[in-house]
Amino acid sequence: MIQFKKVAFYTLGCKLNFSETSTIARLFEDAGFAKVEFEDTPDVYIINTCSVTENADKKCKQLVKRAGKINPEAYIVIVGCYAQLKPTEIASILGVDMVLGANEKFNILEHLEKESSKRLVAKVAFDNIKETKEFVPSYSFGDRTRSFLKIQDGCDYFCSFCTIPLARGKSRNGSIKETVSQAEKIAATDVKEVVLTGVNIGDFGQGEKENFYGLIQELDEIKDIERFRISSIEPNLLSNEIIDFCLSKSKRFAPHFHIPLQSGSDRLLKLMRRKYERKLYAERVERIKSLRKDSCIGVDVIVGFPGESDEDFNETIEFIKDLDVSYLHVFTYSERANTGAPKLGAAVPMEVRRTRSKQLHLISDRKKRNFYTENLNTEHIVLFEHEEDEGYMFGFTENYIKVKFPFDAKLTNTFQRIRLTEIDRDGIMKCSLSTEF
Repeated sequence: MIQFKKVAFYTLGCKLNFSETSTIARLFEDAGFAKVEFEDTPDVYIINTCSVTENADKKCKQLVKRAGKINPEAYIVIVGCYAQLKPTEIASILGVDMVLGANEKFNILEHLEKESSKRLVAKVAFDNIKETKEFVPSYSFGDRTRSFLKIQDGCDYFCSFCTIPLARGKSRNGSIKETVSQAEKIAATDVKEVVLTGVNIGDFGQGEKENFYGLIQELDEIKDIERFRISSIEPNLLSNEIIDFCLSKSKRFAPHFHIPLQSGSDRLLKLMRRKYERKLYAERVERIKSLRKDSCIGVDVIVGFPGESDEDFNETIEFIKDLDVSYLHVFTYSERANTGAPKLGAAVPMEVRRTRSKQLHLISDRKKRNFYTENLNTEHIVLFEHEEDEGYMFGFTENYIKVKFPFDAKLTNTFQRIRLTEIDRDGIMKCSLSTEF
């Protein structure tokens, strides 16, 4: 076996990937490895990849090249969605030593134990995604003030633009009891906030005896976690009882929902194979705001889906303008292999996609500014983070407003009651501390 001593990690993509990278890192540390930064000449690089867009694929290749320059003798392992979808392509990248698919990424140590030298030809270990049935619980710790808790993996939806079911397999999860046990491990640390993450978290339990609503009720009873946040949930799975619980009954769930929309055109939603129409989406937003006006609502939108006409895009624009939402995450459609979308309509020229993306980003900026303005001179609870930048520290309120305050080390990783006082030129909210907390 190669005498590995130092390991570095790099994570691309979503919160779910961060939770899994952190879990893999703990396995290495338990085995005696020193976890170091990317630039600190590690013996092993673990790059956890995403493959939602073509840019994520390119970023992986760039990281391999960068790692090779830092330490030409380093052993480079690629895991994650890109590794499952295109293992042969990754294996051909100069410098890559090992590619591990979805079933093997948590077995990296076992694979490394069998290696005697850096490889001329990369080792590839992966199974057909249909064979991926095990749920491996994960959570992040030590990297941030909050922890990302993986409660679910995989997806059964097969939206026509998405490769995730091909990369992660069928929807699956642990039991409520097992998931609560993972959360209690986090509760034993100094983490103050837990973000529930997965591929399709609202599908927890897959409609059997246990479900997402039952899970959040149990999590809400964990006293040593002061705040839970839901990362993203499909509108058709965000039931009224979930909304009502989070906003009216819960002691710990934040008034913050991130709800993918993707398009404001019912024609495109059908082509995308989404499981709702825009009427349902509008109803979800209206119910949230009727229960708590200062709730934050984030929206995912795709521009440039094949066949998206000017009329379709204008429908999306007008629909979003009328929605009482707080910000947008805008994704420019990217052609992905083995998806049905490219066959559904003519490709939208890239320049048109960019123009539409800019339009939606401008709307997002206005929505966010309006949301922040509505909250001026109101009091909230903020969790201050460790980072310092030009004499300021930062944090997020329960309704996901980013705030800044003159740096005070005593406030890091603490909840403080604050009053929102001013929006600075960067769009961040200044605040003052309340003496009541």
